[in-house]
Amino acid sequence: MGTTLYQTEPLLDFTNPEVIKKYNEGLKLVEGYLGKTYPLIINGERRETKELYTSVNPSNHSEVIGKIYQATIHDAEDAMNAALAAFETWKKTKASTRADVLFKSAAIIRRRKYEFSALMTKEAGKPWPEADADTAEAIDFLEYYGRQMLILDTVDSKTLSRRNMERNEYKYIPLGVAAVITPWNFPLAILAGMTSAAVVGGNTVLLKPAITTQVIAYKFMEVLEEAGLPKGVVNFIPGDGPEIGDYMVKHIKTRFVSFTGSRAVGCLINENAAKVRKGQIWLKRVIAEMGGKDAIIVDNDADLDLAAVSIVKSSFGFSGQKCSACSRAIVHEDVYDEIVAKVLEQTKALTFGDVSDYNNFMGPVTDQKAFDKIMAYVEVGKKEGELLTGGHGDDSKGWFIEPTVFIDVDAHARIAQEEVFGPFLSITKVKSFKEAIDVANCTDYGLTGAAITNNRAHLEMAREDFHVGNLYLNRKCTGAIVGYQPFGGFNMSGTDSKAGGPEYLILHMQAKTISEML
Repeated sequence: MGTTLYQTEPLLDFTNPEVIKKYNEGLKLVEGYLGKTYPLIINGERRETKELYTSVNPSNHSEVIGKIYQATIHDAEDAMNAALAAFETWKKTKASTRADVLFKSAAIIRRRKYEFSALMTKEAGKPWPEADADTAEAIDFLEYYGRQMLILDTVDSKTLSRRNMERNEYKYIPLGVAAVITPWNFPLAILAGMTSAAVVGGNTVLLKPAITTQVIAYKFMEVLEEAGLPKGVVNFIPGDGPEIGDYMVKHIKTRFVSFTGSRAVGCLINENAAKVRKGQIWLKRVIAEMGGKDAIIVDNDADLDLAAVSIVKSSFGFSGQKCSACSRAIVHEDVYDEIVAKVLEQTKALTFGDVSDYNNFMGPVTDQKAFDKIMAYVEVGKKEGELLTGGHGDDSKGWFIEPTVFIDVDAHARIAQEEVFGPFLSITKVKSFKEAIDVANCTDYGLTGAAITNNRAHLEMAREDFHVGNLYLNRKCTGAIVGYQPFGGFNMSGTDSKAGGPEYLILHMQAKTISEML
């Protein structure tokens, strides 16, 4: 759907010295505005409050990225009123005009690519290639959803008119005010995708970004304003999740909730949104992506070098802080020892440290809370498997944890079942490909997975029986591309909303049929 119109944003070539030079210039640009203070944006107006949150660099937590005013319930209510007022005009704005705001936003980010990527290196602790991919994905979402909206705007051909009797129309109309609650691990791409999908569909937005990456979110708000988005269409209300997020989800005027984050919060949001409160005249829609416990299966008829590099890159890219990251390797007993040896060799070869230095493949985890949680899982792992490598952490300057691998892990162990969300891999031995599929499917999640095998029958078995929303054959399980691998998972991984796919925008709208007798 619309593939002839769409081309993905190219990634930077970091073997090019000019690219390295420009990225360093981006870092210098960002360093020039570190420590600034950022307000709320409600109905286009800047607002200060009594509380400030200090955002720091996870590679060096003495370096302040910025200070962001935090919204109160009163601010959130003002934002809701602004969004409701703006909805009355925005919902009647032509789809092509709404799409143009996205296209303009994409062009602005493209011009500021090095700045946005460098800011993610500083505020989110993203290594250069990971930050570049995040920025490119943000551009892709804006371009793709803009084009998808233009296609949906001409959807009338889906219905038939009866000649000499009636003319029938079938069109999509906006839902209303969206509560958009975004994650810290893709602080530009997912934030841009979730926000722009709501906006281009004609909805207005209360935007609550993840607390550790609020400066990036503010910079995206500046882009939307520069692109000509009217006041009140997106209202920026950073704040405490249990307070502001909860208020947004429960508000009777919230029409739908778009959420990416943890399973626990996603389940709570779904529960709170499902309750119909006094004065509410609709059932709220929930679009949720809630994480995974993703596995790569390695068969005894596989390219073992491909398998090892796929496991290591999927597990430790961005310190494993991706819902798509490989946290389980499920390996046939015939090749188990060889895979373990290759994974050990490649993991030990990973460069590790402050990601302001391009040469570091892996950097910190996001904050003290994440550091403490992952280190607690290391202790659990020592009781449930054999520590192959890693396991050490140092939070004295930044929140650094070594890439950590446990072997001989039982499929039902905690470290093989619970989402750790860090540089943490467990390896499990199986006797057959059928057992490998069963083990892969034996968690509460179903987001991504991969099967590495040259056996055609096993590839077909994986297609049918490996129960995940995004399945990859003979490649790593991270790196879904907008428009090519629509993203979203099964079971406790969320609502399988398939972001970056042809049906995603429809979740943000409702269909209306109009029939006129002739």
